[in-house]
Amino acid sequence: MKIFSWNVNGIRAIEKKGFNDIILKEKPDIFCLQETKAFLDQLPVSIKKLPYHTVWHDGARPGYSGTAIFSKQEPDTTQTNFEKYPKFHEDGRVTEAVFGDITLLNIYFPNGGERASGQEMLTYKMEFYSELLEYIKNLKKKGRKKILIVGDFNIAHTEIDIARPKENEETIGFTKGERDKFSELLKKGGLVDIFRHKNGNKKDEYTWWSYRAIGARERNVGWRIDYAVCTEELLPQVQSIKHRKDIEGSDHCPVIVTLKK
Repeated sequence: MKIFSWNVNGIRAIEKKGFNDIILKEKPDIFCLQETKAFLDQLPVSIKKLPYHTVWHDGARPGYSGTAIFSKQEPDTTQTNFEKYPKFHEDGRVTEAVFGDITLLNIYFPNGGERASGQEMLTYKMEFYSELLEYIKNLKKKGRKKILIVGDFNIAHTEIDIARPKENEETIGFTKGERDKFSELLKKGGLVDIFRHKNGNKKDEYTWWSYRAIGARERNVGWRIDYAVCTEELLPQVQSIKHRKDIEGSDHCPVIVTLKK
């Protein structure tokens, strides 16, 4: 099972940059998108015609956030919030689909602002991480042990996940509090960072390059903020994970995970 995850930074914009050709060439079984920035009725017709079932979660605000899961196989069940925690629903940040014994969560995590002084948005971000952790625990209590979470986590977890760690110690997305929160999610959620599990401490592996910094992608001055994490119960089915830096069209690159069926 090939699962393709990508922050497209606007689905209407990327459709004009060859998105459909990429999907038809890669032939993923599932593709998960973040930052679609469109209501469902704004989805380009060419994408609607792709041979996939769609779980669409648009937010309440036009042109903001949004997530979607497209799958060749129709999901057993779908959901677009954390059940007991509806306050994050209005941003369209979560899409969930269940395929047999696998629960797939596609998430666009809050950014938290640009500088550490943006405390209100940073608090919102930390609350989101906390409530996701509780949701994961509840899924496990219900017997749903095989969980895969993909998306834009908006945190570079360790120093090797960012090109310039010292210069960014006070930058939102790399503050100690955020990184500790990521560690807590992994540890208490019984989750594994698949890329690090497969690649150890491999350096210079990033998934996002700022448009503001001229030539950042060409110089590989980036951040690894797009992840695939899974429960230990699902880990034996993970065959591979790749950062597809060769695929352009967004400031993020796709992350592709392959599972044994």
